[in-house]
Amino acid sequence: MSEPAATPVDPTAVPTISGTIAAVGEGFIELKVPGTDYRLKLVVGTDFAGEVGEKVTGVVRAQARRMDVIPAGGRYIEPVFGRPRRVQGRVSGGNVSDNAVYVIAGPRVSVTPLAPQRAGDFTLGQMVSFDVEPGASFNRV
Repeated sequence: MSEPAATPVDPTAVPTISGTIAAVGEGFIELKVPGTDYRLKLVVGTDFAGEVGEKVTGVVRAQARRMDVIPAGGRYIEPVFGRPRRVQGRVSGGNVSDNAVYVIAGPRVSVTPLAPQRAGDFTLGQMVSFDVEPGASFNRV
């Protein structure tokens, strides 16, 4: 029996993530990602309105201190509970004009590499690993 074909990912589409709000605080939410143990603590805007248990869809954005291309490895966000500090995954697309690299690290994340690196330095399919600057955010779509 053959495996079903994977749905292709549009490399130019901004990656979204769906989850359930596990906690709400002043300026942050804790997002529980279905099918995983992830409970990501993410910054939200002051206009964000959400309640514990509510299902939300949005974009996780992070800034990478330095993105290293690696030969192999798994996909993950560390730690599983709390503020994202380290991410490793495969480049699934990006937007050079916005300096964004889209990374599948379990959940998909939009990453801004900090200078001197730029989004154009990375290619589709590369495995990357990086530390995350404090302030990874969630924006509803």
